[in-house]
Amino acid sequence: MKKLYEGKTKNVYALENGNVLLEFKDDCTGKDGVFDPGENQVGLKIEGIGRSNLETSIHFFEILKKEGIKTHYVSADLQKATMEVLPAKVFGHGLEVVCRLVATGSFIRRYGEYIENGTPLPGGYVECTFKNDALGDPLVTKDALVALNVMTPQMYDSIKEQTLKITKVVADDLKKIGLDLWDIKFEFGYAKNGEVILIDEIASGNMRVYKGKTIVNPVDLTKLILKK
Repeated sequence: MKKLYEGKTKNVYALENGNVLLEFKDDCTGKDGVFDPGENQVGLKIEGIGRSNLETSIHFFEILKKEGIKTHYVSADLQKATMEVLPAKVFGHGLEVVCRLVATGSFIRRYGEYIENGTPLPGGYVECTFKNDALGDPLVTKDALVALNVMTPQMYDSIKEQTLKITKVVADDLKKIGLDLWDIKFEFGYAKNGEVILIDEIASGNMRVYKGKTIVNPVDLTKLILKK
């Protein structure tokens, strides 16, 4: 296998069949040793989080498949903590899409003078950031994405529609076990025909989930989701 690149939380390899292999690591985004899915840097290592993220991803990708929502997911090997996926091009040099159901994290750091932490955001609030550590993963608008030729207006509309739909699927599934989704981070890509699809993962380490007033750490979240 040819190693394409090493990301913050996974390694990426090219497979001979034309697909791509994702190898999940135990690194998490955060700051000063505190887990934060909204951070743009690796802040801590949690033993077993790589496999936990993979297990959670498989769980939700299978649900989306039943819902008729296309993703890049093909198969996975839990023992090796790897997932085979369809090839897709990322937008620009990498774009993250966040859906917020509750105001918290970086949203409050930016807009705290207007809204209190923990305030619900009815219907969900979608925002995009460029993956650029040096610039702190800057926010980018639809108009900017189009002006920069990163995507077409139709591609953005598809991303937003899919983000809201997928977030609802995840939130509804978590609600069944008494958990509340506050926010979640996705990545999208596009195939050769231009079709926009969900890529990367739907991981316990990429979402902020509460049980009552207590945030659930990623490893425990996976155990609750998979009823272990």
